[in-house]
Amino acid sequence: MASSVRFTVTPTRAEDLPDTSPDISSRSSRVRFGSRESVNRSETSAGVTTSAGADTPERSHLEHGDGGVKLSSAYINNSHAIDDDDFYDRNLALFEEEMDTRPKVSSLLNRLANYTNLMQGAKEHEEAESIGEKRKSSKSPQMGTFMGVYLPCLQNIFGVILFLRLTWVVGTAGVLQALCIVFICCCCTLLTAISMSAIATNGVVPAGGSYFMISRSLGPEFGGAVGSCFYLGTTFAGSMYILGAIEILLMYIAPSAAIFVSDGPDGEAGAMLNNMRLYGSLFLLLMCLLVFVGVKYVNKLASVFLACVIVSILSIYTGALVSAFSPPSFPVCMLGNRSLSQHELKDGLCVKTLLVPPPPEAANASESFNSTDTAQETTSDLWRHFCNSSELSAVCDDYFLHNNVTQIQGIPGLSSGVIADNIWSSYSAKGDVLERGSHHSSHRDAVSNHFPYVFADITTSFTLLIGIFFPSVTGIMAGSNRSGDLKDAQRSIPIGTILAILTTSLVYLSCVLLFGSCVEGVVLRDKFGDSVKGNLVVGTLSWPSPWVIVIGSFFSTCGAGLQSLTGAPRLLQAIAKDNIIPFLRVFGHGKANGEPTWALLLTAVLAELGILIASLDLVAPILSMFFLMCYLFVNLACALQTLLRTPNWRPRFSYYHWTLSFLGMIICLALMFISSWYYAIVAMVIAGMIYKYIEYHGAEKEWGDGIRGLSLSAARFALLRLEEGPPHTKNWRPQLLVLLKLDEDAHVKHPRLLTFASQLKAGKGLTIVGTVIPGNFLQTYGEALAAEQTLKHLMEKERVKGFVQCIVTQKPREGISHMIQSSGLGGMRHNTVVMGWPDAWRQSEDPQSWKTFINTVRVTTTAHLALLVPKNISLFPSNSEPCTEGFIDVWWIVHDGGMLMLLPFLLRQHKVWRKCSMRIFTVAQMEDNSIQMKKDLATFLYHLRIDAYVEVVEMHDSDISAYTYERTLMMEQRSQMLRQMRLSKSDREKEAQLVKDRNSMLRLTSIGSDEDEDTDGAGDRSAEYRRVHMTWTRDKALQLRSNTHTHTASACSTPEGFRDMLNIRPDQSNVRRMHTAVKLNEVIVNKSHDARLVLLNMPGPPKNPEGDENYMEFLEVLTEGLERVLLVRGGGSEVITIYS
Repeated sequence: MASSVRFTVTPTRAEDLPDTSPDISSRSSRVRFGSRESVNRSETSAGVTTSAGADTPERSHLEHGDGGVKLSSAYINNSHAIDDDDFYDRNLALFEEEMDTRPKVSSLLNRLANYTNLMQGAKEHEEAESIGEKRKSSKSPQMGTFMGVYLPCLQNIFGVILFLRLTWVVGTAGVLQALCIVFICCCCTLLTAISMSAIATNGVVPAGGSYFMISRSLGPEFGGAVGSCFYLGTTFAGSMYILGAIEILLMYIAPSAAIFVSDGPDGEAGAMLNNMRLYGSLFLLLMCLLVFVGVKYVNKLASVFLACVIVSILSIYTGALVSAFSPPSFPVCMLGNRSLSQHELKDGLCVKTLLVPPPPEAANASESFNSTDTAQETTSDLWRHFCNSSELSAVCDDYFLHNNVTQIQGIPGLSSGVIADNIWSSYSAKGDVLERGSHHSSHRDAVSNHFPYVFADITTSFTLLIGIFFPSVTGIMAGSNRSGDLKDAQRSIPIGTILAILTTSLVYLSCVLLFGSCVEGVVLRDKFGDSVKGNLVVGTLSWPSPWVIVIGSFFSTCGAGLQSLTGAPRLLQAIAKDNIIPFLRVFGHGKANGEPTWALLLTAVLAELGILIASLDLVAPILSMFFLMCYLFVNLACALQTLLRTPNWRPRFSYYHWTLSFLGMIICLALMFISSWYYAIVAMVIAGMIYKYIEYHGAEKEWGDGIRGLSLSAARFALLRLEEGPPHTKNWRPQLLVLLKLDEDAHVKHPRLLTFASQLKAGKGLTIVGTVIPGNFLQTYGEALAAEQTLKHLMEKERVKGFVQCIVTQKPREGISHMIQSSGLGGMRHNTVVMGWPDAWRQSEDPQSWKTFINTVRVTTTAHLALLVPKNISLFPSNSEPCTEGFIDVWWIVHDGGMLMLLPFLLRQHKVWRKCSMRIFTVAQMEDNSIQMKKDLATFLYHLRIDAYVEVVEMHDSDISAYTYERTLMMEQRSQMLRQMRLSKSDREKEAQLVKDRNSMLRLTSIGSDEDEDTDGAGDRSAEYRRVHMTWTRDKALQLRSNTHTHTASACSTPEGFRDMLNIRPDQSNVRRMHTAVKLNEVIVNKSHDARLVLLNMPGPPKNPEGDENYMEFLEVLTEGLERVLLVRGGGSEVITIYS
């Protein structure tokens, strides 16, 4: 059947398939590979059903096997796979064993085509992508550019500042500087939008918006810090909108609703702040309840609020055009050049005195008099404010007496030419009287606030106005936050966001010109409209009525506040669910439907803090800082990705450049410090603290961020610089390779080795922790990973910063050699090896441990590396056991680069050894001048800037003691006995093997374990091992060579063989070495028995490997009776210098 199958490439539609019954394969005479596989797995057990939408790719595909139907998931690592045969395909039989980890291209494309772009958190998105769990069927997003990005951005950008503060900004800064303020802020957001568009089109951006983009581009530390700042900015934006709504309510809609009322002008500001706090808290509570009940109600009201904004803006343009022909009547009362508050004029008359006609009866009684003479001149309410009584003879203010009261039109109209007076700035200090034009009054003395003037409530400056205006251009992230609802986010986000910014920028710039051309300057500078009878200033220009803008701006600010209180908790929930800030973890939970209840509670608390400030002008710069920092890092992310040329950086939006991103970043940074340098520092400190917190306590995340790419580029540059030449002696520090051994349970045998390394390094330089795992890499890969994790946990426990390297080899000795040769990279290579002493090597029949030790010593010597061997490592102090007093003794026997001088100095930098004093001992022979040696050594240490006590120990030539001779004899007898025992064991094993297979002798002698190569026991190599450093008689040697393997095997167990061992005469070179070890040990124990640590030179191993066991014995004798010993062997280069 298989040979007759024909393959045709034809598009297969759902209706073309045969009846989907269980025996579908028997009915089909050919296999079709369609352009779209439209067969879906049935959720019921009734059988297989076809998909209704034939052109829509599904998650599963149909495979025709031998007499049955196989359905397999298209997702990678599918946990519901039936068996390995699910991925079987006739054309891909060569790859069928890898189908579980490497799916077919068609399956991968099918999986990508089925990406539904659901609105979900970043963490859920990544888990769904990596685990491949089924996504719930949902309606595919259908929002386009206009509805999904453009209008939401417009609604978020237009806000309270446009209606409440833009006229004041224009009047205070003048038209030119106001245009400059608007242009700078709009340039900042436009450049940020370009960078954001590049990031947003570089792959699929799930819901999470700016936080997701920044965190995935700059890493969890920057992402968490900037995400937190963006959250705080959004939260305080909610406070600002609520305060704006309350200001509109209490100032322009219902002034009588104020609960706190001041009796005098001195307490008016305080009473107003208290009203703002009270009503603001009530509004916040109502809005939070609305958000808690359901976001769907907020979304339904969004279109109403957007309509209010658009209608309000259109009324401004219409009113400006109408004012060119018929300006609205809003008279402003002026005393000289000073504007007067018409709130406080109870009679509403803008005159000093007025003529009151006489009563009717008085006029009839005196008809002969002229009527003008009968009219009485009385004072107005204005007179009573400036004079001490209402009488004409009262004492009045000088300025009141010397200046006339006039009325001017507050809205001269578009064609009046008033822009000439408004083009220049008019900044003022707090408490100054607002004056008309640039011709200020000659009387600039301090004015009492009891007069009905219009006063400046804050001191104004260009920088202050930037901080207040900037929140009116924020909101550009609204489109990216809705990316989960967009039909084509990668196309809609750039177009919609940039068009929205251009539209709002045009509106702001045109409004600046219109306000400057239509409204009198003194009215523009009147923040609360006191001079126009308490009307909203921008409302006086609107058509047909000021109430259009008053009502529209009130609802639009309420809507913007609701949007902020809706978005901020979700942003906090996204940060909490990413688990990068541990203490925010609780805010990731919410109601059953995912609503962030706890996050909403925290948002309400923080928003209440902003409302308690109670001043729109003080809250605006705070949120400006947080938004500017967020935009700064968006630009930084785009610039870094572009400059580093990350392979994954392939945005569809191509109209970006790293220079634009850097320019946007510079503008953001400049605006932060221009508007409020102290707020900028506070925002940076908050972001820095969050960054460091995540770095030290946050969860480790790998998101392929740009900072990692920057680190790699910096590391590459640094490594190439290190390669330029060998390090200077002044820069030498021990770069450690710590060799650790694991037991059968994968536990570290000597963890104190790592403790000692941490004390020696004090967190500086390079530390590589390595281990060798015996076995085959193909079978023991899992064990290697487990061992690596064990070492990493131990390093974290000991607070050692470094790297882990695990090598799997058949022969551990070769693995250690390979690790010593290949560890490190470029100039970052180890120069010192730390390894443990093989404890209980005498009692072990297996010589592998001490032979591996000696082989490592030889390898480090050949590689010109320093070697540190702590003996009795279990007795070394831990990091929590500092030495209160004592000595670190250095026994400087031979000079090998100054390691013995440098190591105690480095150890004493650590808290464990800090209180220990340093003593240096050196050995003088008979021909040496010990007094001069002591002086020279003290001078040398002085130049090295090392404080130490110096002593020269004289060792006289003496005869070899009987103890030394006896100790050497015992050493050689033991060595020979163990050698013979190992020989007999090996021979017995080989004889058993020969019975099984006569042809295996050659294989056994040439291939074996690591210990077989280094033990006596293989045929013709036995003669080689008999040539030892012992004194043998010729007869005994001939007799031993002539013995058979069986006789040799029993040599140790016969009385004759034992007597032969007793007749051994020690070799003279061994006797001399033992004599040196014994004499040095006596001196060292005598002088350093109370030392906390003893450092001494480690003698090199013998050139002839046959004396290795004797070498171990010499080292044991040399260090006998000492509690803690550090054997040091230099690498052959100078590591310390007296020069600066």
